[in-house]
Amino acid sequence: MSKFWSDIVHKLTPYVPGEQPKLDNLVKLNTNENPYGPSPKVIEALKLEAADTLRLYPDPNSDALKAAIAHTYNLRANQVFVGNGSDEVLAHVFQALLKHSRPLLFPDITYSFYPVYCGLYDIDYLTVPLSEDFTINVDDYDQPNGGVIFPNPNAPTGIPLALAKIEKLLKSNTQSVVVIDEAYVDFGTESAVKLINTYPNLLVTHTLSKARSLAGLRVGYALGHVDLIEALIRVKDSFNSYPIDRFAGAGAVAAMQDTAYFEETCNKVLNTRDSLVKDLTTLGFDVLPSGANFIFAKHKIVNGAELTSLLRQKNIIVRHFKAPSRISPYIRITIGTDEQSKFLISTLSQLLSLC
Repeated sequence: MSKFWSDIVHKLTPYVPGEQPKLDNLVKLNTNENPYGPSPKVIEALKLEAADTLRLYPDPNSDALKAAIAHTYNLRANQVFVGNGSDEVLAHVFQALLKHSRPLLFPDITYSFYPVYCGLYDIDYLTVPLSEDFTINVDDYDQPNGGVIFPNPNAPTGIPLALAKIEKLLKSNTQSVVVIDEAYVDFGTESAVKLINTYPNLLVTHTLSKARSLAGLRVGYALGHVDLIEALIRVKDSFNSYPIDRFAGAGAVAAMQDTAYFEETCNKVLNTRDSLVKDLTTLGFDVLPSGANFIFAKHKIVNGAELTSLLRQKNIIVRHFKAPSRISPYIRITIGTDEQSKFLISTLSQLLSLC
């Protein structure tokens, strides 16, 4: 029945998300979810929202959520845009701010949704190769462009980019928007949010899926100059005036306000990550420096595809990227609990002893 498709549908290569297995007995370390549940205050907020008011539409402007986010970052509410997960926010960003006559620039190894958005919105783009050590060299972006976007820390490598280098990029790129996708920033990477009031072309995107443990509620947001936010609102209100439902709004506000729980769980993840890196190094892995809640590692002998398959047989799921070939030896491991990490190391020890 593809004869009924629009022309653009035939040209699309959709994004492939990490596997969400149906079995309960798997150690799931493949989609960078937080191993710790949301704040208890979130659960209470959701219970209170289960009321007769669900018959009413939510606030189309999500004023309470915008206020909570603005307070967190010492910004004004009109510098905040919210959406149904950061992927929807990014989709609006591509359409509202990154579609120009000159090509959009982003790394050749990065979040694989970026080229998908370009295909969907017919955006011309160029990929900029990472350095040999998989780092971003901001000097490589000193070329004509219709915008720049990359995650910090980058994905799937997890390598953070210093704030001073981001500021250098902003100073040399004043005629187009620079989007810093900070999905994983709360796990040890310095945020660019503090630069927003200095650089009107800077937009920073965040998600509540990772550090705030709300992947199931789908809430994301963008922070930037009021003119950038206005462009996003114009696109949003031409697409869906109510992207944040009542449950998502209530839960997100509670999550943003519970700073103590947020910091506690982030620190747990960081401590587990440090221990896991040491243990993997002992087993013969090369591990890239990570500022995220995951690590990117390769073994000196066994390749990434084989390791992924062997671990799957032992009920442990990690993520392997076949392309580009430069990263095919690696596996991406989400940081789980201490118990999950110990089980992973124990299993790897057994498997590698047989190789």
